[in-house]
Amino acid sequence: MSTHHPQTTRLWEVDTLRGYAIVEMVFFHFMWDLNFFGVYQGQMLAGPWQWFARSIATLFIFTMGLSMTLSYNRERQKLGHGRLFGKYLRRGAIVFGWGLVITVATYLFIGRGFVIFGILHAIGLSIIVAYPFLKLNHWASLAAGVAVILAGIYVDGLRSESPWLIWLGVKQVGVSMVDYYPMLPWFGVALLGVFAGKSMYPAGRRSFALPHWNDAAPVRGLRFLGRHSLLIYLIHQPILIGVLMVLVGMP
Repeated sequence: MSTHHPQTTRLWEVDTLRGYAIVEMVFFHFMWDLNFFGVYQGQMLAGPWQWFARSIATLFIFTMGLSMTLSYNRERQKLGHGRLFGKYLRRGAIVFGWGLVITVATYLFIGRGFVIFGILHAIGLSIIVAYPFLKLNHWASLAAGVAVILAGIYVDGLRSESPWLIWLGVKQVGVSMVDYYPMLPWFGVALLGVFAGKSMYPAGRRSFALPHWNDAAPVRGLRFLGRHSLLIYLIHQPILIGVLMVLVGMP
C-alpha cells in the first residue's frame, strides 16, 4: 500500500480514471457514428445514451479540475504566480482553440446541429477561470461549484433569440447541437474536481492508501490513454468515420 507520492510523480489512479473515460467516449462516438450512417437505430440525443454521454463528460471535467490541483502544487515551486497563470492561460487557450476546430469541422460535416460550445470549449475556458480557486481554500471551490451547478439548473430552462449566451447555458431558440456543455453548470463540475484534488491530494500528495496496481497490464493501458487524452479525442472520430465510410459508404 502506498500513502505518499513525490510531487514529480504522476498518480496512476488519475491517469487511469481519465483513460477509462477515453474508452467510454470512443465507444459512445462509435455508436453515434453507426447511428449517423444508418447501421444502428437508436436515440443518441436523448434518454439513456445521452445520460451515458453526460456521465463521460462529468468524468472528464471533474478529472481535469482534480489534475489542475496536482499540476499547480507541482509547478508553483518552480514558477512564480504570474508565470504559472500564463501557463494555464496558454493551456486553456490551446484546448479552447481545438474546440473551435471541432466547431468548424462539425459545421462542414453535419451542418445543422454543429457544435457551437462543446466539451473542449468548456474545458479550455474552465482551465483559465478555475485558476484563482487553486490559491483559495478548498471549501471555496466546493461552495462555488455547487452554486454554479444550481445556476446551471436554473438557466437550463431559459431561451433567447440571441446566440451570445449559448456559452453560458441559455439556449438559442430553434438551435440544437450534437455536443453542448455550457459553463453553467459544467464549470461547477470542474470546481468540484478542484475541491476533490485539494482535499484528497494536499500539497500534491495522496492522502489515502491504494494498492500497487499501477503496473498491472489493464492499468498500464488506461494510463497510456489518459496521458494522451486530448490527442485521442482529436483523432479518434476522423479514424472511425473514415473506416465507416470505406465499409458502409456515405450516409
